[in-house]
Amino acid sequence: MTARGHRGGTAQENTAYMNQETTQIVRNGYPVGGSSEASAPSGGGADLDRVVRFLEELCVELDTALEPTTPNPHLNMILHLLRSHVEGRLVSASSLVAASGVPYATAMRKLGDIQKAGLVEQRPRTKTGKSFSLHPSAQLLEDWQQIADRIERIATESFGDASGGRGQAEYYFGDSYQPGQALIPPPRALPQPLRLSGGVRILVHGDPTFMVMENLKRQFEQIVGTSIHQRAFSIDRLREEALRNATRAKSRYDLIAVDLPWIGEFVKRGVVRPLTEVMDTGRLDPSDFHTAGWRAAHWNGVPYGVPSQTTPELMFYRRDWFATEGLEPPATTDAVIEAARRFHAPRKGRYGIAWNAARGTALGHTFIMTCADFGQPVIDIPRIAGGFDADHLERPDIRPTIDTPRGRAAAEYLMQLMEFSPPDILSMSWYERVRPYAAGKVAMAYGYTLLAPYFELDTGCPAHGNTGYVPHPHGPEGAPIAPVGGYVLCLPANLSEDRLEDAVEALIAFTSPAAQKLYAQNGSRTAPRYSVGADPEVRRLSPIFEMVDQMSWRDELQFWPRPPIPQISEIIRICGHELHDMLRGVVAPEDALARAQARAEEAMTKPVT
Repeated sequence: MTARGHRGGTAQENTAYMNQETTQIVRNGYPVGGSSEASAPSGGGADLDRVVRFLEELCVELDTALEPTTPNPHLNMILHLLRSHVEGRLVSASSLVAASGVPYATAMRKLGDIQKAGLVEQRPRTKTGKSFSLHPSAQLLEDWQQIADRIERIATESFGDASGGRGQAEYYFGDSYQPGQALIPPPRALPQPLRLSGGVRILVHGDPTFMVMENLKRQFEQIVGTSIHQRAFSIDRLREEALRNATRAKSRYDLIAVDLPWIGEFVKRGVVRPLTEVMDTGRLDPSDFHTAGWRAAHWNGVPYGVPSQTTPELMFYRRDWFATEGLEPPATTDAVIEAARRFHAPRKGRYGIAWNAARGTALGHTFIMTCADFGQPVIDIPRIAGGFDADHLERPDIRPTIDTPRGRAAAEYLMQLMEFSPPDILSMSWYERVRPYAAGKVAMAYGYTLLAPYFELDTGCPAHGNTGYVPHPHGPEGAPIAPVGGYVLCLPANLSEDRLEDAVEALIAFTSPAAQKLYAQNGSRTAPRYSVGADPEVRRLSPIFEMVDQMSWRDELQFWPRPPIPQISEIIRICGHELHDMLRGVVAPEDALARAQARAEEAMTKPVT
């Protein structure tokens, strides 16, 4: 029998529906209910596109309202160049000349001036180099970011800020000087366009962050100089397609998104290629990545992928409800049960908590992360400072640790949660758990930060502006942790050699700090780099970014709850089926754990090749 979701379709159909709905919410990164121009937060830091538009309109007003007037060709060409860069439109010398507002000969001299000043770069469009496109240089993008901040400040000081954004006092008393040093300029165009026949082909997961990348496709095509084709799947189908792709003589994809727990399996099966074989990993600035996210991209000390999104699973809770009841944010599993009991009122259509309880992969992830909350990984790996050692998993003696006292405590906790969950909890997964939380029907929900746009950007939902975030509440023998999820972008092992060099350049471009900041500004709530989380414009978008950075510094971001051993996908699947029978009341907890332990031990004996 196929599990049915709360919308009347299958769990897979519901996930697809949520993907579409979430994609609509994160479109352009602005709150639902208005256009991008009307809804853009004026207090969120100087936005390059907004300032360019402002100056263009101001120039038009001055040029048409005053006589006599003299055009400013330098400014007109720079504004046209920046506007086209943001919108993903190619710029030629003739189009810049046309935008200058002065005669052709004069415009060509002025264009030569800004090129000589290092503000414009040429990129060949043909092999001969006779045809080329023009792009803002790194210097222009960096300088303009600072100019944009100053222009916004001047406008705010002169005309006020009705939206309640930052004002003069904040600017002068510490709001700009220190944070401004961490400001990341917009991504620049590659010096040479990628020479990938048919464009860049990427296999991804259908989540909000990758959908943001799809929404920005036109701009990134401008940056890399070729078309981009992105194919998105649900989590289980993504794994199947990646494994199927590995059996082909040549990969259909230049880059593939790999869930962190799959790294060991994909290395053993020869799906992905070591980065050290094809590039200098120093170009990625590894120290800038959150430690747990970067370590999770390794197998046996070798990096196989670059973090594209680092998204810890947290507890979302309604701050306003907790404040009304005088409750502290839930820090322990006992506090979760107490709060869930307090808020659970089914007759009023309100429930205590939502979580991943759908049969299979969803519940399997929930169980192994709940075991971690009770202080135990799902396999026997040694304890080290800050958690457990998941860096050295190439051992033949590893065995599952499912049927243990702490595993039993985790299972009993899930049984307790059932009492305070929505009636369709057994078909809830990934997106389905967030929907009732956003709609104001649930007091708490376990969820990855990448799902936060569903309510952070929807100004009409009850959870908007009323959500607090804490690490996973822990059991008596556990500690606060935020299990790291997300994806790394990898190079397929069977990628044609003639595509490899340019695929590496695409990998670097899509995971750069500038690209990651652009994703955040357009709705993503994942930031795998410290520099992105520290950017003042990014921090103003959501409390999540600063909070995740703090969790990383406190060593709460951990990837050992989902250790990337080659058999982890099978163990997750086993737990998700056996524990689902337990939640349904078909088997007792001790029997479900015993069966899961036995099946997991058998799975560990089978080689993964």
